[in-house]
Amino acid sequence: MAKIADVIKYEGDNSTFIWKHPVEDFNYFSQLIVHESQEALFFMNGQALDLFGPGRHTLETQNIPLIGKLLNRLTGDESPFHCEVYFINKTEQMAVKWGTDSKVQYVEPTYGFPISIGASGEMSLRAEDSRKLLLKLVGTESMLDQAQLVKFFRAFLMTKVKTYIAQTIKANKINIFEIDENLSLFSQQIKDLLVNDFAEYGVALESFFVTNIVKPDGDKQFEKFKELHFRQYADIAEAKLRQQTDIIYAQTEAQKVVIDSQAQATKRAQEGYTYAQERGFDVAAAAAANESVGQFTNMGIGLGTMMGVGGVVGGAVVGSMNDAMGHMGVPAAPAAPVAPAAPTAAGFCENCGTALAPGAAFCEECGTPVQVAAPAAFCENCGYKFEKPGKFCPKCGTKRG
Repeated sequence: MAKIADVIKYEGDNSTFIWKHPVEDFNYFSQLIVHESQEALFFMNGQALDLFGPGRHTLETQNIPLIGKLLNRLTGDESPFHCEVYFINKTEQMAVKWGTDSKVQYVEPTYGFPISIGASGEMSLRAEDSRKLLLKLVGTESMLDQAQLVKFFRAFLMTKVKTYIAQTIKANKINIFEIDENLSLFSQQIKDLLVNDFAEYGVALESFFVTNIVKPDGDKQFEKFKELHFRQYADIAEAKLRQQTDIIYAQTEAQKVVIDSQAQATKRAQEGYTYAQERGFDVAAAAAANESVGQFTNMGIGLGTMMGVGGVVGGAVVGSMNDAMGHMGVPAAPAAPVAPAAPTAAGFCENCGTALAPGAAFCEECGTPVQVAAPAAFCENCGYKFEKPGKFCPKCGTKRG
């Protein structure tokens, strides 16, 4: 027999979506307690009436204890005013597993070969429209838990998910060999397609994840295209690496050339000679290394040319030629007089070695007087001995210093 007033509440597990309270036909002024994460739907005489949110509610039914007891005797101890309450759990049910029951058949969009794949993952669901969920899926059952809900949706999921997988791969042209790196995009787009399908049953699809794609590994055709795909990317990677190596090598060589040039320029500045003079030293050294007059002819070097190198270089070359001719029994050519280098104020201090400024009379570092040499007595070009003053050499026309 029912109590004068009942307390109706539900504190069950969190994997249940809908639960029917076992107390029925409760009395007038019974107390209904609904928690924050719940809703309660009140039925009277088989009709869904009020939907109660969180809080304490007083149920005003037609079952008054004394009158109800009398009426129950007339109906065989059954209340003629039937009432019941269903509790709906509104929390998000996570880690609900799903998976295709057969392979998804489609044409691979990149290489155009037919392929079969399987898919599985997890999703989270929430009861959104309590009245719609209860009336469409539960009916007169006493409860609906997570396992029953997945069972109800299984055929629906298998049809919808497989279709959406093939459509999403085709629409986005997802390469089967790169599908794992596109799982986030893949999952989101399939979820967007499924949302409305779940909403028709009063269920909100909060999240949907594709966590595993089963590829046809071992299939000959699949393995052939797989090898082709990865070989293509390996060739591209190798070409890029080779290009980068060539660039680094070219930059290194250019840096070496610059460093060598700077070092050589510094050496010339410290030793006080120019690039043209250095080339003259190289010609003299090459001439000294040859011991045959014929070799001088082959080299295209004449005596006049060697003498034209000027200064010390000309003398060194002529001396080398005379030594070579002496070894061969040929009378040595008379050595042309070598003009001493024209003294100039632009040089190095004889005392401390500091570089002198052009026209300086004294060293800036130690104050030593700069010795200014007399005008040259010989032509710097041909070695002609000047007999009287003048501006140009009477023999070769070179301007005198």
